Amino acid sequence: MNSKDRSRSGSFASRLLERLLPETRNEPETKEQLVELLRQARRKALFDGDALSMMEGVLQVSDLQVRDIMIPRAQMVVVSRDDSLEQILPVVVESAHSRFPVIGEDRAEVVGILLAKDLLQYCGRDAERFRLRDILRSAVFVPESKRLDVLLREFRASRSHMAIVVDEYGAAAGLVTIEDVLEQIVGEIEDEYDFDEGAFIMRRDENHYTAKAHTSIEDFNAYFEVDLPDEGYDTIGGLVLKAFGRMPKRGESVEVGGFRFEVLGADGRRIRLLNIERLTPATGGASDGEA
Repeated sequence: MNSKDRSRSGSFASRLLERLLPETRNEPETKEQLVELLRQARRKALFDGDALSMMEGVLQVSDLQVRDIMIPRAQMVVVSRDDSLEQILPVVVESAHSRFPVIGEDRAEVVGILLAKDLLQYCGRDAERFRLRDILRSAVFVPESKRLDVLLREFRASRSHMAIVVDEYGAAAGLVTIEDVLEQIVGEIEDEYDFDEGAFIMRRDENHYTAKAHTSIEDFNAYFEVDLPDEGYDTIGGLVLKAFGRMPKRGESVEVGGFRFEVLGADGRRIRLLNIERLTPATGGASDGEA
């Protein structure tokens, strides 16, 4: 950008800020000052809270790295390149994902990506022709240190939806999807967790559940017939956050009051979705289905 372009850009920014906040004459010099200006505009009702949250998310994306949001290797749902169709289908159906890393000798060696839709041609009379290697897609590999804004541009340019995160030795450390990046801007995008409208807790099996982090402590206690404390917080996400003592990353877990809470969805601002394992036998409540 030459000096004339910079001058025009700076002039446009000044006019924009003056329109948002007429009393402001100085351009913000730091990201913190810019955020404060946006919050002032929100207080003046120039836009709503959701818009402010997204703008803050956009600014935050440039500060985050892939390692901050990736799904750790131990949490990846994978298939082996030597698996048969009969072995792969239950994994696809149970997880409800659309893309799966395909591993070689171990989980640290990712040899490609399987798209669930590519299996459709083998469901029926052609099942005996199935060879995973025939439909294997190339995997995109990115380092843990890559900034999220750069990754988002690369996702758009390559039309990719998933990347394998590798460590300094080239071994798979986890995975990241375009949805993971977008959630840092627009908030949680629920897809494979099929909550009915208004539901907060979903029962997976006898002792495993998925819950939205903004489930109130009162509702959680009523559902499980327990008496978790609610001093200092109102939601199960607040309880988990206090137990960690910091903002946890996806895949981290903590035990509280006879439950193990695993973070399924979180960004730098809040916990969004939790996996819950009941560590003590149920005495009632926790009914089938959703609540």
